[in-house]
Amino acid sequence: MDTVKNIIENVWVQRGVWSFIVVLFSGLSYFAISRFLARKEKANVRIMSQKKNKTFIRMLKSIIGYALAIITVLIVLQIYGIDVTSMLAGVGIASIIIGFALQDALKDIFRGFDIVTDGYYEIGDIIKFGDNTGKVLSISLRTTKMQDIMTGNMVSIANRNINQVEVVSGDVYLTVPMPYELTIEKSEKILKEAVAKIKKQANVKDVNLYGFTSIGDSALNYLVYVSCDPTLKLGVRRQSLRTIVTTLEQHKVNIPYPQLDVHSKK
Repeated sequence: MDTVKNIIENVWVQRGVWSFIVVLFSGLSYFAISRFLARKEKANVRIMSQKKNKTFIRMLKSIIGYALAIITVLIVLQIYGIDVTSMLAGVGIASIIIGFALQDALKDIFRGFDIVTDGYYEIGDIIKFGDNTGKVLSISLRTTKMQDIMTGNMVSIANRNINQVEVVSGDVYLTVPMPYELTIEKSEKILKEAVAKIKKQANVKDVNLYGFTSIGDSALNYLVYVSCDPTLKLGVRRQSLRTIVTTLEQHKVNIPYPQLDVHSKK
């Protein structure tokens, strides 16, 4: 009994038990908060737009995780007799050194807030970073994670590199040259027929004929706008071009190409 009593009364054992309780409470708190936020995300609770709402909730989860971790460490240090208040007050030169060491981390954190507040991109958006183009899966305080649509690889981007990130739209612009031999009315009638066919294609959200936009050397150039999911952009572009060409072939319209007339003196 004396041995058990001595163990219970041992200062280090008590500190260990209290530390375990603090860590356990912190972990359970984070788990409960994460479950609560996950339910709100699935329930589509509208704080902002749907995509921005999802981004905000996941960012909030990341912030809470970092905050709980820091608070837990400080409480455990206090339990083991380390005067946290004096330590924080006396960091002085050390804080400057640490500040320089953590410069990139701080840039990531501030840029992370910029991404969410300015709506630069959101979860579900298609972005391009270097040679990688993919869908944004998560945005945390320090990194953005995306899945490359070509390879399926996961790519992690430091938030400080936001200036190198391009948001890919689902807009496709097609320039279609029409021969001068056709009247504008005839050309537009044929292109409207092609547009109607494109509209029936899978994965096409919207399509419009914007009319002719420039006068070329051998043709009038018309602009066709197609809207689709950015992940399907290349396929929609190929299929739309094919539809336009086959429609021109059905009407026996040749696609204009530059020609050179050569005159010789006899």
